[in-house]
Amino acid sequence: MAGMRLLPEDSLEANQHLSAAAQQFQTGREVASDDDRSVAADSWSIKSDYGSTLDDEQRHADAAEALSSAANFRPASDYSSDKDEPEADAMTSMFGLQSYWDAAYLDEIANFREHGHVGEIWFGTDVMDTVISWTKNLCIDVSQGHILNHGGEAKSQSVEQDDKYLSSWSVLDIGTGNGLLLQELSKRGFTDLTGTDYSEGAVDLARSLADRDGVLNIKFLVDDILETKLDRQFQLVMDKGTFDAIGLHPDGPIKRCMPIESHEWSRAICTYEYDSHQMMYWDSVSKLLAPGGKLVITSCNHTKDELVQEVENFNQRNIATPQEPNTVKDQVTQNDHPQFRYLNHVRTYPTFMFGGCVGSRVATVAFQRN
Repeated sequence: MAGMRLLPEDSLEANQHLSAAAQQFQTGREVASDDDRSVAADSWSIKSDYGSTLDDEQRHADAAEALSSAANFRPASDYSSDKDEPEADAMTSMFGLQSYWDAAYLDEIANFREHGHVGEIWFGTDVMDTVISWTKNLCIDVSQGHILNHGGEAKSQSVEQDDKYLSSWSVLDIGTGNGLLLQELSKRGFTDLTGTDYSEGAVDLARSLADRDGVLNIKFLVDDILETKLDRQFQLVMDKGTFDAIGLHPDGPIKRCMPIESHEWSRAICTYEYDSHQMMYWDSVSKLLAPGGKLVITSCNHTKDELVQEVENFNQRNIATPQEPNTVKDQVTQNDHPQFRYLNHVRTYPTFMFGGCVGSRVATVAFQRN
């Protein structure tokens, strides 16, 4: 889940919130089962033809609540007090801090060594299984040169042929957490697998689980998606929850503006982008994806239409803003602005009706880098 580094919180109040929440997090984890935490990781995303029916402030608060429920860090209490309830702003800030995730994964590692627990499965096992099956079929369709069908139901020729197709895909999972998504992809026929996380604890846990389960074809690396040091490109990039975490930090666009010096056009970035860390995310992903590569992103805080709009914002930014010369490490040149286009999305998640709008708990969308 963790895959990005945000500005540290300097205030004493923020540190106190973090310390108290981390202590609650550890206490709560001791009494929660893997299944309970996985089920609790589901959150609600209200959809309509025009995007979300919730305003940004409320939706961010809902997402923070969903992630906090997933962690299940609040212990049971015999009494009710306002002091027992973490402030919504503090919660949102916590999920943007590397120190929070480092503490969380230290606890995960301890639980694994003592009890064999695998840790969080973000959004639950049902969502993970859906993402894996749908992504496999998407890759087979692309490998066969088929026009993508709406259901993602690839017409497989044989297991051997499917494995041949899938083994040719290089896969990167950003914010890999415990690495179970990659383990499941390995079982489905993918062989060139890499997982990154900016928390060393997450990478240690992922390696330990893979060693225990005998899955030896996955590389786990410590890397920050916003400041990636990876020097290769991938045909498939997976994201399950990392983009959500990037968007949960309460700092506004001024604090999130990219630190670029001595360039006249940098002022346009600071005023044009409503959230520069999210733009930094798309910049990094565009450089990690090979031309024609696919991004499959799963979110509990964005609808399908909102994710499409995120990509459109990035595309428009690239058109309006020239590349800074001599700083791009991949094959992209100053006249080549990598852009994404919508490819497909999962249509089989359970839906519900609320206030005249149809919604689902999560959205999974595939984009292609041109």
